Amino acid sequence: MHNDGVTSQSSPATDPGAHPLGVLLGFDASDHSVRALHYAARAAQRMGCPLTVVTAYTVPTMAYADAALVPSVPAEVARLAAAQQLLDIAQEHLRGYPGVLDLRTEHGDAAGVLVGLSAQAQLAVVGARGQGGFFGRLLGSVSSALPAHAHCPTVVVPEQYEIGSGTGAERFAPLQLDAPVVAGVDLYQLNQPALEHAVVAARLRKAPLELLAVMPRPDAWGTAYMAWLPDANILEKHQQELAKELEVIVESLRTAHPDLTISGTALVADPAPSLLAATKTAQLTVLGTRGHGRVVSSLLGSVSRAVLSRAQGPVMVVPPTAPEHSGKDPKHSR
Repeated sequence: MHNDGVTSQSSPATDPGAHPLGVLLGFDASDHSVRALHYAARAAQRMGCPLTVVTAYTVPTMAYADAALVPSVPAEVARLAAAQQLLDIAQEHLRGYPGVLDLRTEHGDAAGVLVGLSAQAQLAVVGARGQGGFFGRLLGSVSSALPAHAHCPTVVVPEQYEIGSGTGAERFAPLQLDAPVVAGVDLYQLNQPALEHAVVAARLRKAPLELLAVMPRPDAWGTAYMAWLPDANILEKHQQELAKELEVIVESLRTAHPDLTISGTALVADPAPSLLAATKTAQLTVLGTRGHGRVVSSLLGSVSRAVLSRAQGPVMVVPPTAPEHSGKDPKHSR
């Protein structure tokens, strides 16, 4: 384990003892993981917490018919050395980073390692895809295991994310942008922690917050449903009802957070393209997990994969058990 940097002042909104890893990142030295590394570094700076960079390795069980075939360097030693070399690459990319940095190797499956460590983290960060390890598996087991099962919010960083330039600490300064934070909302089963984290993200960035509620079109519910539709204007009525329900949530948030500019958009459309379109212009798109309504339940399947794999901006996935924030001391960063 390497350790570098100065201790950052912790925030009263999060118990540092409960989340000693701060921002957690899996690293494999691919271009995508380097972008995720810069995102994680900026996030940790804004959050005032440690940055923990992890590489995972496994040792296969081998049987040799001849003792002469046994490698001179044990497989475990070789794999560990390779993992440590990846950490050296990460440390080089973080040259000049001013915060607390913890570089560590972990033995085990990539997905299992990140999910397990997420219980000690405030935020987990991964790149959208990569060469192997964490990132080569992101569109498979990690894409389902980490965002769906992490104990803390997870941010998936796309290939379009721009890393810092220069050689000093300014490369890791949090970005200040005017674009909104967009939160996907399921009106049938709200993920309250997701809304709270979206509020925190917007306040921290001094950015507007937009709630986006998307109901699938009735024709996506099956031909039988469409066959007995009594009203040709059913789509418009669905959207009006959706907008009224969303406005109740928006007004509640405005009352609780008068310092924020909060708006809501209700759509009757295919959820995946609507959310993907939002990622093009949002600083951050926030989604919840483990819902059972028509929108969220679909987000855990093909829609979630479409958004996480094709998003053009960072996407945060918040589990329903994510730690709450007071809203007075924001905790997330782009």
